[in-house]
Amino acid sequence: MTTLQKEGSATWSNADAAVATSTSGSSGHVAPPPGPRVRMVLVDDDADYREAASAELSELAFDVVAFATGEEMLEYFAQNNDADVIVLDWKLPTGLGIDLLPKLHDRGIRLPVVFLTGMPATAYESAALDRGALDFVDKARGVPILAKRLRLILDSHRRARETPAKTALACGKLVLRPDVSRAFWDNRDVNLTVTEFNIVHLMVSHAGEHVTYRSIYDCVHHAGFVAGNGDEGYRTNVRSSIKRIRNKFRMLDGEFSEIENFPAFGYRWRTSPARPA
Repeated sequence: MTTLQKEGSATWSNADAAVATSTSGSSGHVAPPPGPRVRMVLVDDDADYREAASAELSELAFDVVAFATGEEMLEYFAQNNDADVIVLDWKLPTGLGIDLLPKLHDRGIRLPVVFLTGMPATAYESAALDRGALDFVDKARGVPILAKRLRLILDSHRRARETPAKTALACGKLVLRPDVSRAFWDNRDVNLTVTEFNIVHLMVSHAGEHVTYRSIYDCVHHAGFVAGNGDEGYRTNVRSSIKRIRNKFRMLDGEFSEIENFPAFGYRWRTSPARPA
């Protein structure tokens, strides 16, 4: 099968081609992975791309329901339909895909969201991750890479659900509730996204210690995930996330200064090590 690319997209890297080849049989068709099929909602305004991507994903054990607009997707969920994961195009006919995230949350839809786009600029990726998306995939990487990324995310969520409820962590004025991914500062909800909560939980779990940029980014994605421009591109995304986290704490406490930056290395949560609440 010819791997799908949108017109004008860059060609695959050699590494991506190697991954795709390793999953293909001698006939050239990509072999579906073992395990249950994945229920996926895809929103993309390009009809040709929706059709071709849905067909290729079907061969990779995905059951795809595709829509041209975010409004159609929201109506789908309003009719009590469900899915395992949502994949959004960045730019849609009635606005940006990122603007659908708060609408999903307002409706109680807490599914993993991944952006699939032909606009792979670091600024867009950073904005998507800051708003709670779990991944940002360049369309030029190809559908098999997208499928692998989605399964990594879903496997991570499955393991989290199967892990026994964790004890809350208290650290100074902060209390973290891993069972519901909520952070409370002086008994007030900080309103962190799940991604932001995971970053804070990592730092508080190692309070008083230095946590590297790479460790912070790996807790959001998976170990070795490559983002941004060059080998160190992920640092921009981490800095943006930390800035957003700091601002949320400072909305509750103008004196907040628990997160210390160590240039070229990472960050540290200043308060004494966390203890069971």
